[in-house]
Amino acid sequence: MAFQETDTVLGAAVNYRLAPTAKRYTLRDNGFTETKGGNFQLIRPLEATPQSNEGFKLKITVDKDIQKLKMSVTTANGLKAVNIFKDTSNDLLQEKFYFLMDGFISRGLFEKV
Repeated sequence: MAFQETDTVLGAAVNYRLAPTAKRYTLRDNGFTETKGGNFQLIRPLEATPQSNEGFKLKITVDKDIQKLKMSVTTANGLKAVNIFKDTSNDLLQEKFYFLMDGFISRGLFEKV
């Protein structure tokens, strides 16, 4: 999956892009870690009950120039992309995803497109 100017997770209705205020330190302050290639990556669990390790993971990667991103929700092992929006039994996971993204928006990392 290549980096894009705007991206969203599989099935989501809202697209996101990096905000002009997003900087290296802003990414680090919000839990992103720098990879060996210089990109920034965040992996957050999306699970119904905390510490259960049986839910999905939100993966967001920002390129080293802080211009493009890629996003996905994956299985717990991180190998397969999942659409949490196709089933109403995932309402809690959908709400958690939007809550996380709204938090990043309020901190100046992302913008809705």
